[in-house]
Amino acid sequence: MNWGKHAAVGVLLLTLVACSNTKPIGAPQTRAPSAPVRTAKAIRPTMAPVQARPGASTRATLMPVLDHGPRDKKQIALTFDADLTALMRKRLVSGKVKSYYNKALIDELRAMHVPATMFLTGMWMEQYPDITRQLAKDPLFELGTHTYDHRGFTKHCYTLGTVPKQDMLNDVRHAITQLDQLDPHATRWFRFPGGCYDTTALRELAPAGVTAVGLDVPGADGFAKSPQPVIRQVLDHVQNGSIVVLHMHGGDNAPYTAQAVGPIVRELRARGYHLVTVTQLVS
Repeated sequence: MNWGKHAAVGVLLLTLVACSNTKPIGAPQTRAPSAPVRTAKAIRPTMAPVQARPGASTRATLMPVLDHGPRDKKQIALTFDADLTALMRKRLVSGKVKSYYNKALIDELRAMHVPATMFLTGMWMEQYPDITRQLAKDPLFELGTHTYDHRGFTKHCYTLGTVPKQDMLNDVRHAITQLDQLDPHATRWFRFPGGCYDTTALRELAPAGVTAVGLDVPGADGFAKSPQPVIRQVLDHVQNGSIVVLHMHGGDNAPYTAQAVGPIVRELRARGYHLVTVTQLVS
């Protein structure tokens, strides 16, 4: 359930830096973090009124953080981040990368009728507004935000850069406004880039009225060399209530997620797990 400023070991680094500006060297590790260190205590999410958007928070001082769902139900939420940084966009514009939309992954989720929660950066929504609208209309999916350009909300958040304290709230609100313009049913679920947050970030972002969604199973799809390590990582570490984080931008940052998701879904269902959105996980 712990998830904070610094990930303890390699797999969390590889997973959450899937959108970073520097490609890691060497084969991805698949060992799950045993005791990650965080610098802010997770706050139990406020249960929003029925008419409020999923994930909406009324906490005035600290943004709530959700790292997993109930452990007494065989439910798992698969979540997918759509990252786009300034450097990634340069690679896209230059033609070095054909697309940062993994259509094959989305097609696979639809073919297998897999509900999923997707966290979109504002820059990604700018690049793919029509696709964002299509995802919003699909009853299988729900959409949340992932900041504007995927910079970190603490110092030294891997290679992601840092959002200045005075800009944190505007950054998140910018992405929320973008999503609301494209998705009339947009949630108020939010994910920190790189999993990096501290008490300062939670305090600064409380007025945004969103709930941060963490994870307890990093998918290790960042810069993976094949689908197998991703499949093993997820299947070896899921449990009741798990929130799994993978990536939906594909390209050179998460190249094998589409190939991994089918075997993951089939095995989870064979084990009796019910796949749900984050909203369904906590409702």
